[in-house]
Amino acid sequence: MRYFDTRLALIVQFCIAITLWHVIFGSACLNISAADWPQLLGPSRNGASKETNLASAWSQEGPSVLWRRKVGQGFASPVVVSNRLVVPHRLGNEEVTECMDALTGLTIWKTALPTRYVDDFGFDEGPRATPTIAGNRIFQMSAEGLVSAIDFQSGEVLWKLDTKSKFGASKGFFGMACSPLVTRGLVLINIGGREGAGIIALNEVNGNLVWKSTQEEASYSSPVLGQFGSDLLAAFFTRSGLVLLQPNDGKVLATHPWHPRTSASVNAAVPLVIDQQIFLSTSYNTGAILLKWSEGLFDKIWSADDVLSNHYATSVHHQGHLYGFDGRQEQRPSLTCIALSTGRLVWREENIGGGTILIADGKLIISLDTGEIRLLDASPEKYKRLAQAQVTGNGLRAYPALSSGILYLKGKSELVAVSLKSKN
Repeated sequence: MRYFDTRLALIVQFCIAITLWHVIFGSACLNISAADWPQLLGPSRNGASKETNLASAWSQEGPSVLWRRKVGQGFASPVVVSNRLVVPHRLGNEEVTECMDALTGLTIWKTALPTRYVDDFGFDEGPRATPTIAGNRIFQMSAEGLVSAIDFQSGEVLWKLDTKSKFGASKGFFGMACSPLVTRGLVLINIGGREGAGIIALNEVNGNLVWKSTQEEASYSSPVLGQFGSDLLAAFFTRSGLVLLQPNDGKVLATHPWHPRTSASVNAAVPLVIDQQIFLSTSYNTGAILLKWSEGLFDKIWSADDVLSNHYATSVHHQGHLYGFDGRQEQRPSLTCIALSTGRLVWREENIGGGTILIADGKLIISLDTGEIRLLDASPEKYKRLAQAQVTGNGLRAYPALSSGILYLKGKSELVAVSLKSKN
């Protein structure tokens, strides 16, 4: 009998310990839901959302604007987790990371770090890289290459690392812009540092260097994870081209050069990993390429410069077709649909202007530089516009975030929340 009493007491103690563990530590870990938008280009970093029940038409006044408020400079996108919106922006000589109530736009907390970034071309001087929210931490990089981790609940700066002084990272043409990729306790960034620090991995808890890899210069693209058979790999589109590596140790498995022939150019679109294939696209007379990863090698499926040459905005994939902007941002690119498997042009809407594109609920959500948003049917049959509306001013360059049917748009000086939900 004493044996069973002792055993029962141990079981009770174990249950109490587990309960206390959840009470104490459970709140420190965020559960990312399907409605959250925790990083650049959404949950899978491919511009695709699983949200449904979006409206197929708007009234003459456009979709309902829930709130709008003034913010500072920057091309960094907002991110949303658990009805909290985080956006970095520049006010004076500070890069401010601000956390807001996503439903009202009211500030919950804000944290400021000093900045002296000056844009060589007189463009916007705010942050470029979009934050990543993971494990109750916000990871971000400033235009000057300062990588930091901030507590999601309080705004406390947990650690920071100056990649410019430590690794000799260069700001490039337009400042540093790689949005951190977080996986398995590591923060991966293409910084273009010296002495083999082209790509680095930092410990997410303390910011210490875990590994450095390659001599690759930094681009304006951001890395993605892809499942290739049993291997989870990271794909970087650097200034020189594609780098496929193991995220745990930085071992490079393969590279594929894909870059413009002129120095005054950038690679900016994020690679798209689709099954065992990787789609890359850039501008400046280089164009798009589809590669297949097989038995440790890249096989080229097709390449072309006359169908879908992405300048800045990443294309999206839907049911065997790619939709994206073809042509230089400043030269009124066309919105284009091509077949993924062959690169064949399916349809093209000329001179739509520059912008970004997301896919949700079978619809393309287009945000144009002019501040106009358009809703299209994601169909290879033809360009079919469902709705359009002017929602903010000129200079809408940051990618929007889509969470719980609300589209968050960061313009030149304001942040706008627009409801795309169906009223039915």
